[in-house]
Amino acid sequence: MSRSEPLTRFLIALLTLGFIVLGSPVSARSLPDFTTLVEEFSPAVVNISTSQKRRQSRTKHQLPKGFEIPDLPEDSPFNEFFRRFFGEGDIEEFNTQSLGSGFIISSDGYVISNNHVIKDADEIIVRLSDRREFVAEVVGTDDRSDMALLKIEAEDLPVVKLGTGYVLQVGEWVLAIGSPFGFEHSATAGIVSAKGRSLPSENYVPFIQTDVAINPGNSGGPLFNLNGEVVGVNSQIFSRTGGFMGLSFAIPISVAMNVVDQLRAKGHVSRGWLGVLIQDVTRELAESFGMQKPEGALVAKVLPDSPAEEAGFQVGDIVLEFAGTHVARSSELPPIVGTAQVGERVPVKILRNGNSETLRVLIAELPEADEIKLASAGKKGGATADKLGLSVVDLTAEMREKHEITENGVLVKSVEEGPARRAGVRKGDVILMFNNTKVKDSGHFEELSADLPAAKAVSVLVQRQGNPIFLALKTED
Repeated sequence: MSRSEPLTRFLIALLTLGFIVLGSPVSARSLPDFTTLVEEFSPAVVNISTSQKRRQSRTKHQLPKGFEIPDLPEDSPFNEFFRRFFGEGDIEEFNTQSLGSGFIISSDGYVISNNHVIKDADEIIVRLSDRREFVAEVVGTDDRSDMALLKIEAEDLPVVKLGTGYVLQVGEWVLAIGSPFGFEHSATAGIVSAKGRSLPSENYVPFIQTDVAINPGNSGGPLFNLNGEVVGVNSQIFSRTGGFMGLSFAIPISVAMNVVDQLRAKGHVSRGWLGVLIQDVTRELAESFGMQKPEGALVAKVLPDSPAEEAGFQVGDIVLEFAGTHVARSSELPPIVGTAQVGERVPVKILRNGNSETLRVLIAELPEADEIKLASAGKKGGATADKLGLSVVDLTAEMREKHEITENGVLVKSVEEGPARRAGVRKGDVILMFNNTKVKDSGHFEELSADLPAAKAVSVLVQRQGNPIFLALKTED
């Protein structure tokens, strides 16, 4: 054997190993191919255009600020002058149009879209991928979930697959098909960024957040997984410019179909109602309530004549579980309650004064409006809490009527530098509870503040501009 033969064998072995590694499927992961999915299901995605008639008076000359048309006698020659130059103009009509997307869920013509796409429309045109157009009828709408169900008169239509039983995962690929800016059947892809997002305008929808490019016109279109199943209805974007900025939100298909089934069955949507105003539990508030970690939904107000009041809920309770479902954040509670069966009595696990309790609440139907008018009487008085840096006064009858408070509470007259200011207490706030105790009057508040433990966070429930909010106040050493 020559001296070079071992070296040759080593090089051959090294090259062979290299080919194995490079040829291995784990060496690289290819991006998904959406071509088959788009080809198969884009025919079931539709373009929706609407038209609305608007009425508007023509603008005439405006009087200078602070001036009004004088009340003149009927026979005054100046009446015609003011009518011609400063009176109401002629009413004119004009048409406005909007664009959106939707998708077909049944071969006989039921179409899903967003409520804001077709709201107040005089005519709704559904255009298919084969260029056929149909005038759609509105079966029903639901403003709270921003869902709309339409019907077109056609047969043997292409339909989508619904992924109602699919468990969507954060990080997986999803595809949107729609008509951004009127460009029909545009496909964009991305990943699921988060689940269960709560938006200020939609408390009863646990939105899917994605980074799929969604723009005006995409609203109402489907969001597909890689199996070709619709997992969401594209609904909203978060943008400072009106265009895509990497934050898109879709209604989960299970929520959408629950709404659709109710709209088909009875024309409207019923949701469960508990009757509490809630907020998140912060780290400081968790400490004040003796909790190991922040979790749950903190009850800031119990609405009168509500299921919560009937079940014995109290301000300061922390909802930890609802009907067996854990509540990690306050935003998770409204969607869970909304899907509860009206008329059903469900267990609710709460934390009250450091102890775990279970209340049983009879779920009622969510009313159209939760406005409550309260008025009562009070008495005058005042107190200062120097170590907190604030002064308070008792509520008069007029104050109680203004702030809609029936009993208890004191009005913050001034706030100086100190623990109260650092906690966020403001002049004009009404303190309802202090250290988990209802504040009867200014004298009672002074007693409560005098007995505070040093360097420990305590909860303070204030009402500000009609809204209750818990603050965490920590005294100095």
